This record gives sequence, structure tokens and C-alpha cells, in this order.
Amino acid sequence: MSVTLSASVTSRAEALDTIAAVLPIDRRDKLAELLTDQDVETLRHLVNAGMGDNTLRALTSDLAYLEAWSLAVTGSALPWPAPEALLLKFVAHHLWDPQQRENDPEHGMPADVEDVMRNGGFLRSLGPHAPDTVRRRLANWSTLTKWRGLDGAFASPALKSAIRLAVRAVPRPRRRKSAKAVTGDVLARLLATCRSDSLRDIRDRAILMVAFASGGRRRSEVAGLRREQVTVEAPVTGEDDIPLPSLAIHLGRTKNSGAGQDEVVYLTGRPVDALNAWLTAAKVDGGSVFRAIDRWGNVSRRALDPKAVNDIVKRRVAAAGLEPGEFSAHGLRSGYLTEAANRRIPLLEAMEQSRHRSVQQASSYYNNADRRNGPAARLL
Repeated sequence: MSVTLSASVTSRAEALDTIAAVLPIDRRDKLAELLTDQDVETLRHLVNAGMGDNTLRALTSDLAYLEAWSLAVTGSALPWPAPEALLLKFVAHHLWDPQQRENDPEHGMPADVEDVMRNGGFLRSLGPHAPDTVRRRLANWSTLTKWRGLDGAFASPALKSAIRLAVRAVPRPRRRKSAKAVTGDVLARLLATCRSDSLRDIRDRAILMVAFASGGRRRSEVAGLRREQVTVEAPVTGEDDIPLPSLAIHLGRTKNSGAGQDEVVYLTGRPVDALNAWLTAAKVDGGSVFRAIDRWGNVSRRALDPKAVNDIVKRRVAAAGLEPGEFSAHGLRSGYLTEAANRRIPLLEAMEQSRHRSVQQASSYYNNADRRNGPAARLL
């Protein structure tokens, strides 16, 4: 049996390698053990169907979580379609009342299930899950069910009622992705911590500058950037007619783009120099642009995990003497639009670079800047 299982895992690992570019890199080996043959085949089908890379990564991550949870709860892989009772159990295990749990240890996720999920690296939250996380996992569960040609109970009144009552019982204040924006002055302090000629400083400087200057790219876009997406453009004339280097970054299909649409943003001047310095120092001539560096200074051939981008931002924030808890990688995205508003760059021009599709969302940064600098805020 063990030989058969080993061969099955090896077969799934080889199948996953064919779609490795869209999988969570640090979980790939674990996925081969956790997912079923049908799971892997479904993922390959979704890749061939043209689903966006970021959507596929999130779906794969949620599928792995669901499979791990099912094994911990029932001792077997996810049933397809899942019965309504299992969906309700999932909600009960993840949306619970901390106060009620103090009086009833059986409330919420059982201790043995929690131990399995935490030891496997799937469960990190110490409290109940965010409602949006539960809704997203249920939505992806539903999507995978439909792609198998099956119907589930995801629209059942009982499930909708359970979620609504659970959310109402434990209200959670909405938290911003990054409490503070990484505006130009903050970015300058972070870059000041990257002054040495070490590979790590050269890489982190390039990450910060490219992520910010390209419109505040998401951490998944930064981590997943490949050399083939970067093309050299004709120099741009700067002050005193000095030519500035220019690059185009082809983002392909993004979270906000339409199907088949190739999003393109441009870098000019210092960010281009920073990126070229990293590509030269790390000898990156193809594949992933930003990579891990081990303790001995060796550059990995694999891409950074998106979480590593967030960790880099927080390390540089701490090194700059700021509070890491107040900033995250998303602060580069909000910071770009905030800085553009402060510099009176036209909204639509900034949106061309940030690739925001919602004028309402992007304009909120401009409205805040106007309110801070306007006369209404200066009555005294």
C-alpha cells in the first residue's frame, strides 16, 4: 500500500509541476500529498480554461485548506458534492463566539481538529475566522463543485442563515489592509535602509521601488513577476534633456482587468536602475525576477512567496525606526495613490499606472488629500 501511495503522490507532484507557475510555491510538495487525483485534474483544467493566475492561487490554497479540514473532521477527502451538513459544520467551526467558548469548550472548532490544522500549518488564527474568509472559501468550494459538473447546497437557506446569524452574533470591525500608506517620505526612509552592496539590500531596494513606482503593485504581482514580462523601452527625456531609462512591465491578466486583456505599466528613471542592478547582481536572465536569498548569500531559482514581500516591507519598516504593525505590503499600493494625490497628479493618469478600475475607490485617496490640505482642516 505504501508503495502505491508513494507512486500516487509522485504522479500528482509531476502533474502539479506542469502548472507550477500558478501554485503557492511553498506548499507545492504538501499539495501533492494532500490533494486527490481529481483535485489535480480539476486544477489543470482550470489553468487550461484561462482562469487568472491570482484567482487560481487563491482557489488552490483554499482547496488545500478544505481538504486538510475534511481529513481532520471526517478522516477522508472532501466529498463531491458536499452535503449541507458538512457545509454547516464548516461554518460552525470557523465562525464562533469567543465569549461563548469560554463557557463551552465544545463551541467552535473542536480541539483535536484545531491541533491537526495548526500543526499542519493551515490554521494560524487564534480566534474565529473573518466572515469574508469563510465566504471566500465557500465560494471557491462552490466553484470547484460546479467545475466537476455537480450541484452543491451552497445556496441553501440554512447555510445562508447560519452565516448571517454567526456574523451578527460576533460583530467584527472592518480592518484596513495596511493601517498607514507608504507615501513618498516613508518610502525614502525604507530605501535608506538598503544602502549597502549586499544582495539582500539590492533586491529589497528594487522590490520597494518597482512595487511603488509601477502603480503600487500587489504583493502577488511583485512575487510572481517574471523576466519575460519586462521589456526595454526607448529612453524618456528628463530634466535638462537627460535621457532616462524606461521599462514596460506586462502584467497580463490582473484582478481588475478583463479576460484576455494585457495590462501594461511603465517604469522610468531610478526604479529602472534599481531593477537592473538587482538583475545584474543576481544574474537573473530569465524566469522569476525576485527570488529568495539564503543565509549564505545564494540566490534561489524559485520565486519569492507573496508573503515574503510583506515580510520584507515590515523588516525595512522596523529598520527605519517605524512601527511594523502599522504598515504592510498593501501600504505601497495605497501609498502610490496617496502620493499621487499629494503631488496633484490627475486622478485618471494615476489610475492608468495603478490599474484601478473603480474611480470611486481611487478617488477616495484624492478626496482625503484634498480634505487634509483644504481650508476646512485649517480653521485654527
